[in-house]
Amino acid sequence: MSVSMTETEARARGARDDKAERAKLTVKDFKGQVDPDWCPGCGDFGVLSALKQAIVELGLQPHEVMTVSGIGCSSNLPGYINAYGMHTLHGRALAVATGAQLANHELKIIATGGDGDGYGIGGNHFLHCMRRNVDLTYIVMNNQIYGLTTGQISPTSVKGMKTKSTPFGSVENPINPIPLAIAGGATYVARGYTGHVKHLAELIKGGIQHKGFALIDAFSPCVTYNHDNSHEFFKQRTRMLADMGHDPTDFNAAMEKAYMWGEVIPIGLFWKRDDLPSLDQLEPVLADGGPLARRPLGVPPEIAQALIRELM
Repeated sequence: MSVSMTETEARARGARDDKAERAKLTVKDFKGQVDPDWCPGCGDFGVLSALKQAIVELGLQPHEVMTVSGIGCSSNLPGYINAYGMHTLHGRALAVATGAQLANHELKIIATGGDGDGYGIGGNHFLHCMRRNVDLTYIVMNNQIYGLTTGQISPTSVKGMKTKSTPFGSVENPINPIPLAIAGGATYVARGYTGHVKHLAELIKGGIQHKGFALIDAFSPCVTYNHDNSHEFFKQRTRMLADMGHDPTDFNAAMEKAYMWGEVIPIGLFWKRDDLPSLDQLEPVLADGGPLARRPLGVPPEIAQALIRELM
């Protein structure tokens, strides 16, 4: 009996020590090895700050988080945060993130990118990741312009917008990612603005905690190439959905609010449902035995090493 009590006490002490260790982490502990090279005033700084704040408030450790990005200004984010990270191909962040999530579904997977990367070239992956309800959080830094390539029209640029690629004004209608996500199968759909970092951090926290595909579309003004959708533009127009009495479980209300654009632009949680299983919950292979990443490879070590050498 005394041995059993000692083991119990040891486990309890270990749990207390682990909790104390987690409590020590601050936003500074999640600072990456390199500093952001974004333009001064870029909205992406707000996303990075909100993401780190959300991770800290959730009590997560760096080894419990993985960030995955595509290509673009915003997609440099994995290098600016102390966690597992992959800077992948243009428009392919969600494909890689899906593989990572299924390989180790105990990790918190956070995909990041821009509106061109995610809603343009990555649009196909966006749709299928939503319909599969992959358990990950997708933060899109939406600046309505291609910033990295110095100012061309993007999928979310408004009709009539003048850019380097549309000097006489765009003739195309923009994509609206919020109703698209709601209809496409995403089970957590939110929109924030980088001028409200605390509010954005709460939305990101909710997305990380949610079991299923979570989209956070973040208005992230490009101060260099988009002078139409500026910080001042969003400060004057954004309104909190919570202040508007919105019910995020009401599909019709969510779609109605999602189409609002003008003098009032809603931000907050548009849509949330918890009754749809995520892909990893549906996959029988993952039902027993824990994450694939921790299971035996099933091939001889020399073959495994040969594959690793070939791919590195």
